[in-house]
Amino acid sequence: MTTPKIQLQGVKKRFGEKVVLDGIDYTLPEGESLVVIGGSGSGKSVLLKCILGIIRPDAGSIKIDGEETVGVRGEDREKIQSKIGMLFQGSALFDSLPVWENVAFRLIQGQGMEKKEAKEIALEKLAQVGLAPPVAELYPSELSGGMQKRVALARAIASEPQIIFFDEPTTGLDPIMADVINDLIVACVKKLGATTISITHDMHSARKIATQIAMIFNGKFIWAGPVSEIDRSGNAHVDQFIHGRADGPIKMAVRRP
Repeated sequence: MTTPKIQLQGVKKRFGEKVVLDGIDYTLPEGESLVVIGGSGSGKSVLLKCILGIIRPDAGSIKIDGEETVGVRGEDREKIQSKIGMLFQGSALFDSLPVWENVAFRLIQGQGMEKKEAKEIALEKLAQVGLAPPVAELYPSELSGGMQKRVALARAIASEPQIIFFDEPTTGLDPIMADVINDLIVACVKKLGATTISITHDMHSARKIATQIAMIFNGKFIWAGPVSEIDRSGNAHVDQFIHGRADGPIKMAVRRP
């Protein structure tokens, strides 16, 4: 049996009386791209933070390459983190650094790479996402939202990670630029052979970048399967969500005046 790249078993997390994750189970093979869908506040970001080690789950197991990661700290945590790249919601670029240093940040600060070598890699990754060398000398404030997202993607792949997390990768972009980013994500992931987990509300993006989709509701995965089967899931919650219908089993709290 091939060891799964990421394996979640019984992952639970609550904040006070609020149960956010209520026993998440999932096995993600190497090279697969999982997209987690679900409404706002459904626990998508908390799940991602648990896998990243930013938040410790209250119960359950999170394994990467067969090794338990829950509670791991110090050098062992750094070893796990070295396998992972991240594209943050809103890009999260450093305003005080030029583009190339943003892309090369982990190479310089985390791996101790010389700036000259790191810059060469940054330029290579920027080219991979369609940005010319002059852009490397600009600052994030001089870029459009779409260009910032490309820079963030270049940073996510700069260390050629085995695993990449995408947090709402198309948020704030117009439909055309969002599709450009989707195409770039697919191309970059394919080139690296990386395993990915993405969270998004954007079903067009989900359909494009996923090989697998899972929907989270009330702290659990209520449906999971290949992206090709999402339209015939047989689950009323999934059907309502992917078609964006107000009527259905998912009731949104609306405060009346």
